[in-house]
Amino acid sequence: MDFITKLPRTSSGYDTIWVIVDRLTKSAHILPMREDDSMDKLTKLYLKEVVTRNRIPISIISDREPSYHASIKAAPFEALYGRKCRSPVCWAEVGDAQLTGPEVIQETTEMIVQIKQRLQAARDRQKSYADVRRKPLEFQVGDKVMLK
Repeated sequence: MDFITKLPRTSSGYDTIWVIVDRLTKSAHILPMREDDSMDKLTKLYLKEVVTRNRIPISIISDREPSYHASIKAAPFEALYGRKCRSPVCWAEVGDAQLTGPEVIQETTEMIVQIKQRLQAARDRQKSYADVRRKPLEFQVGDKVMLK
């Protein structure tokens, strides 16, 4: 399941596409919607267009959740902004705390520093794994070596 947002508004007022893929049959349901549609409306649309045509799914997997990166111990969006990324469905329903000026700059700078530290720690860890297999090469005068 995924949302394609920020599209030009159609004559019917739709500006978002909701893509739902059935993992078993690989069939895709492409549903037009408005970015500010409520959860009730989306539920009704889902029941009408997907469940009635197929069946009730055993599980629903959403692609909106950003992938977790072990090296920074968070999803990229979450690491940078300090919160999970919400789908456009939630944006109209839940107001977001507004940060202004210096607060935004300070929070973003702190998070960038933290991400850089975690990335450096991950690089160092990977280097230590690679160094375990490396052997220092020693040459003596008169040894034959092949050059590129």
